[in-house]
Amino acid sequence: MSESVCHRCNEVITQRIITALGKTWHPEHFACKDCQKPIEEATFNIQEGEPVCSKCFVTNYSGTCQGCHKPILERTIKALGKTWHEECFCCGGPCHKPLVGTSFYERDGKAFCKADFEELFAARCAGCSKPITENAIVALDAKWHRDCFKCKKLFSK
Repeated sequence: MSESVCHRCNEVITQRIITALGKTWHPEHFACKDCQKPIEEATFNIQEGEPVCSKCFVTNYSGTCQGCHKPILERTIKALGKTWHEECFCCGGPCHKPLVGTSFYERDGKAFCKADFEELFAARCAGCSKPITENAIVALDAKWHRDCFKCKKLFSK
């Protein structure tokens, strides 16, 4: 039987042993690569093949969510040149619907669903005041839906 050698100190391990990352360690040597404190938690993170404690991971490696400004430890989304928790990437309009996996519109660094974007930013019809989302008629210094622009003949007495 081969002897286990500690990955950190290269000494033979004769008592308690930790096996992690395909290596063996003395418990006191299974330590965070950044702060050097022994990792006693059941969960830890990995950077450059070495263990990192949760505190150092949050401080040194995790991004910050643009939505809630908290550290990102799990699944993320990159959008608008920023990083978000999936649940924080939502419409910037009144509906606040999640936008993960959908198309969206951008305005001033914020993402919007189609409905809110049109309601908030689309040109308005001079006839009905509703958003114009397709081709419009431009006449009389205004934009009109095709159905809203009607020619009227004015008669004077």
